[in-house]
Amino acid sequence: MGCICSKQSNVHDFVPEIEKIRDHPKYSSTAIFKERPKSGPQRHSTTSSSADGRQQVMCRVGGIPHSAKAEQVAAGWPSWLASVAGEAVHGWTPRSPRSYQKLNKIGQGTYSSVYRGRDLTTDKIVAMKLVRFSSMDPDSVRFMAREICMLRRLDHVNVMKLEALVTSRISGSVYLVFEYMEHDLAGLVASLEVKFTEVQIKCFVRQMLLGLQHCHSRGILHRDIKGSNLLVGDDGVLKIGDFGLATSFGPDRKQALTSHVVTLWYRAPELLLGATEYGVEIDMWSVGCIIAELFAGKPIMPGSTEVEQLHKIFKLCGSPSEEYWGKSKLPQATSFRPRRPYRRRVAEAFKHFPSSALALVETLLSLDPALRGTTSSALKSTFFTSRPLPCDPSSLPKYPPCKELDAKLREEEARRQNAEIVIEDGAEHQRTALEKTCSHNPNASSQNERDDNHHSITVQTFSCSRQASQLRSKGVSNNDSMDYIAKKKRIFRSGPLIPQGGNVDDLLKEHERQIQDALRKSHQGKRRDKAGAGREN
Repeated sequence: MGCICSKQSNVHDFVPEIEKIRDHPKYSSTAIFKERPKSGPQRHSTTSSSADGRQQVMCRVGGIPHSAKAEQVAAGWPSWLASVAGEAVHGWTPRSPRSYQKLNKIGQGTYSSVYRGRDLTTDKIVAMKLVRFSSMDPDSVRFMAREICMLRRLDHVNVMKLEALVTSRISGSVYLVFEYMEHDLAGLVASLEVKFTEVQIKCFVRQMLLGLQHCHSRGILHRDIKGSNLLVGDDGVLKIGDFGLATSFGPDRKQALTSHVVTLWYRAPELLLGATEYGVEIDMWSVGCIIAELFAGKPIMPGSTEVEQLHKIFKLCGSPSEEYWGKSKLPQATSFRPRRPYRRRVAEAFKHFPSSALALVETLLSLDPALRGTTSSALKSTFFTSRPLPCDPSSLPKYPPCKELDAKLREEEARRQNAEIVIEDGAEHQRTALEKTCSHNPNASSQNERDDNHHSITVQTFSCSRQASQLRSKGVSNNDSMDYIAKKKRIFRSGPLIPQGGNVDDLLKEHERQIQDALRKSHQGKRRDKAGAGREN
């Protein structure tokens, strides 16, 4: 159930074992209140008011009074959790690890694993998410607890519900327990046995938008909408999962956020250009990618690096206008600007889509974030009002069990078999095979995706030969290039950085040259190995 695997964000936000991020005073003007839900335990959360008076949930995680901490420890919570993030579990009682049976792994994320399990008290099959963190590090604990806080604030049929927390006083870990879902959209799209009809796609997309609308109404950005995070049960109900990268937001957007969020294939162009002030429009871009993927039967922009991803976006959606580049203040705008403009070809690329679907995709894949609209405007589009109308979830077919993890295992086996075949007719065929292999890695997201203190994140050195030669000419090793950077000024990148003064077109040519060199060396190595084996025989 890779769909609820987390690639952690931080808790204002924490970057494990790299930085200790403190709550910035300018971001801490929130008021704590207690809300009594209609049923269930009392829940603790935070809120702030926007200019229009609408309350925004700010999922702020902190400690609790000493007396309350003692009560939580007595109830079974570990002291390290009660003292640092007791607010996140306030009103809940932990379930004992002995009350669950862990069966098999069904999902793997960068910072979490998901298992299929059985609740021994009810014999119900559940999903158990284990988030990796250090119980000895307060920031790490707050980070883990932040996802719990956000999940407790959400209550919608199309959003995964946190059912229980499993830990003990002596435990150093916490399992998040969810309803078990048999499928995810990524696995279904990849399955050769599944072909969606228009009414089925409308049904899935409508449920996704309704769940996302609920998140946005509670002031929560998901920031990782993709097929593997959209779970589907045997009853046809779709639920949004994995809030590991989610963050709270307000309409004023005064809080700086990180641009290193959202899995690469579904990441909005402004994030690739370094935007730190954004809102629901980044989730809406991902929705556009998902809709197009469901109709196309495959991901529409499978880039392997940030540079390549932005290049794919420009080739499909057109390059931004001169006016955009002129007024843009995005950090990477100059570096990523192509030498020649690309025309928009969304309608041409997806001409086989139904007209109402194409119109919605055109809107959602707008380069200008302000033109993408909201979940409400998308739900009112002709895509849902024109015939054929969306079917009811209960009328969806019973799909064979299939998740993204299953698809990955099949692809890995196919790659293993292909690797054993020595291609003798040139590197071009190998390059094509390599690009195809790269295009099936939907988790090419930044593994370092962290949140709201973007200025405290590490620089991955650019592996281009030109930059390497510059470092050597200065007598600086690759390792040295990391050492002199102060920790608080380091930043992560999920792909290679543009060298200063470089251009995206030059970088793509260099990227292609490196692929060809690697393939040629691999080809020569295989020939040598084959010749050596022949001599031994």
